[in-house]
Amino acid sequence: MTEELYTVIRSRRKTLALEIRNGKLTVRAPLWATRADILRFVEEKRGWIEKHLRESREKAAEAAVTPKLTAGELRLLAEKALQFIPERVRFWAPVVGVTYGRITIRNQRTRWGSCSAKGNLNFNCLLMLTPPEVIDSVIVHELCHRKEMNHSSRFYAEVCRVFPDYDRWNRWLKKNGRAILNRME
Repeated sequence: MTEELYTVIRSRRKTLALEIRNGKLTVRAPLWATRADILRFVEEKRGWIEKHLRESREKAAEAAVTPKLTAGELRLLAEKALQFIPERVRFWAPVVGVTYGRITIRNQRTRWGSCSAKGNLNFNCLLMLTPPEVIDSVIVHELCHRKEMNHSSRFYAEVCRVFPDYDRWNRWLKKNGRAILNRME
């Protein structure tokens, strides 16, 4: 793979790393890494790079042809989410064994939900375009952050204890979620 096919960003990091965004490859390198070190690293990772560049370009092409939601459609999804999601949070919170603060519905391009240190919950209105089990899996995920504010094995053990089908619906979201998020303008 020739050098003009990627960008090198040097920093005080300790290891070489690859990043693919929007169909472009970036090599993150320590200040001490030589040009030969970087070329060898890129060549060793050629298979991974080619696979992920292809996937990234396919996703970009898919995003370009995905019909976008209008402001009115987003508003309707947000209204629907405001009716549905708080009701499901009220159902799941005692099952998880936690309390929570404010619930906010947002139009987000990258996140399905989040939980603040104060226990405030945010959910993406685009969840309303997913199956109800996906919505429940995201709600349980965020509520479990009230017990573990990380993504440790203990955190995921708690999520799966409460919602045994979590892995199945999380895979669904990973497979289909990008196409849904691409519907945002």
